[in-house]
Amino acid sequence: MNVQISRDRAKRSPRVAIIGAGMSGILTAIELQKAGITDFTVYEKAAALGGTWRDNTYPGLCCDVPSHMYRYSFEPNAEWSRRFSPGAEIRAYFEGAAKKYGIESRIRYNTEITRARFDNGKWHLECGDRALDVVDIILSAAGVLHHPVYPDIAGLDDFAGAVFHSARWDHDAPLDGRRIGIIGTGSTAVQITADLVGKVAQLSLFQRTAQWVFPQANPAFSEPEKDVFRNEAGAMDTLHAALTRLFADTFGEAVIGDEEQMKNIEDACQANLDRVTDPELKARLTPDYQAACKRLIVSDEFYEAIQQPNAELVADAIERVEPGGVRTADGRLHPLDVLVLATGFNGHSFMRPMDLTGRDGVELSDFWAEAATAHRSVSLPGFPNFFMLVGPNSPIGNFSLVDISEKQLAYIMQLIDLWRDGTANEISAKGDAMMAFNATIKDAMKDTVWVTGCQSWYLDKNGNPAMWPFPYDKFCADMTAPNLDEFDLVS
Repeated sequence: MNVQISRDRAKRSPRVAIIGAGMSGILTAIELQKAGITDFTVYEKAAALGGTWRDNTYPGLCCDVPSHMYRYSFEPNAEWSRRFSPGAEIRAYFEGAAKKYGIESRIRYNTEITRARFDNGKWHLECGDRALDVVDIILSAAGVLHHPVYPDIAGLDDFAGAVFHSARWDHDAPLDGRRIGIIGTGSTAVQITADLVGKVAQLSLFQRTAQWVFPQANPAFSEPEKDVFRNEAGAMDTLHAALTRLFADTFGEAVIGDEEQMKNIEDACQANLDRVTDPELKARLTPDYQAACKRLIVSDEFYEAIQQPNAELVADAIERVEPGGVRTADGRLHPLDVLVLATGFNGHSFMRPMDLTGRDGVELSDFWAEAATAHRSVSLPGFPNFFMLVGPNSPIGNFSLVDISEKQLAYIMQLIDLWRDGTANEISAKGDAMMAFNATIKDAMKDTVWVTGCQSWYLDKNGNPAMWPFPYDKFCADMTAPNLDEFDLVS
C-alpha cells in the first residue's frame, strides 16, 4: 500500500528537531518551511553551519562530484568557478542558501544533542546534563564523514612540529619551504599533495595502500558559459539532469556489476597511471585490487605531483613517530616539520555518540550492536517519529549526496504528513520489513565491486559494505512513496 497524501489536508503542526546544520540539515529546514512546518530548531554541535565543508579547509580541497550536480534542485548556481567546485565555494553556497531561506535564525550552534529519549509519544532531548527540548519528530541530518579517524602510531604525541588531522587543519602552521609529511593516500591526501608540492621544500607521502586514480580535468567555467547559465532559463537544470543521467548510467552501473562500464573505468585509471615514468615508483603506485573497490579518487594532477623532485612516495610501513619525523620499518628517519594525518573518517557512526532510546527502552547502542541498519536507510523499528537522511546503506558511493538527501527527505515528508493529518501519532518501520530490505541488500551486494577484495571505509566491522547495490532508477522509484505495509502506524 503506497501512501498518497495531500498536504492540503494537513492540520497539526509538529514540533521538530533537526540534528546537524550541514547540507542535509539546511535542506531539511528549507523543506519544512515550504511545507508550512515552522516549529522547528536545527541543533548544530559546532559554531558554524556547513558540515563537512566547514570542517575541511585543507589546501586543494575540492568536490569529486561535478558542481552542477552538487547543488539543491531548487537552487541552481550560475557562479560555480570550475567543473569541480573548491570547498570554500561549496561552503559559501550552503551559507547563502541558509541566508536566502531564512534558516540562520533557526540554528542553535554549539549545542550537541547527547541524548534523545522517546517517552509518551514525545522525544525528550538533552545536551550534556541539561534538558534541551521536547519534540514530536526528530530528523537526523548528522552526516556521514564527521568523526575523524586518528592513526594508532607509536610516538605520535612526541612529534616536535605541527601535527593535525586534515579535517582540523592548522592554518597557523607554516608550510612554504618546509618539510611536509602526509599519512594516507585517499582523496584528501591526493588533493593536498597536488596543491602543496610546488610550495614546500619536501613532501613525503606515506602510503599504506595504493589507490586507483581516475583522471578528470577541472577547467574553469568561462564567462560566456556562465552567461548561458545566468540568462538561459532551464540551462542549469538541463545540465544537472544530463550529468545525473550520465553518472548513473556509467559509474553508477559499473560499481554494481556492469562489466563494460567497469572496463572503461579501469582503462582510464590505468592510462592515468601509465603517466608515471619511473618503473619502481609506478609499481608502488599500482593497486592490487579492482578499481572503485575503494572510493575512486578523481585527479589528473596527482601523478605529476608525486613525480616532482621534492616529492617522495614512502611505501614502507611506519614504525613510529619521533620528535624529528617519521621512522619507517626499514630503519630510515624521514625528517619533517609538519605532519598531516589524512586518515579519513568513521563512516558508520551517523548521529552517534548521541544516546538514542526508543519505545520500551530500546537503546540504539544495542540495536546497532552488530551493525548500523535501517529500513530504506531512513527509519528504525522501535524508534517512532525518528527519521534519518543519508542513513545506513544510502548510495553515498554511487550518486550525488545532495540528490540522495532530497529524495530521502521527500519520502520522509510523506510519512510526516501522516502525523500531520492525524492518520498516525507514531510512525516507524516494521522489524520484518527492515530485515527483508537488508536481506535484499546483502544478497545483491555479492555482485558489486565493493566485495572484490579490498579494505575500505565502506565496510562495517563485519566486512559488509554499507552501500546501495542497485541502479539509480531503483533508488528513485523506492523513494517515490512509502509503502505503508512496511511501517507501524500507531494512532
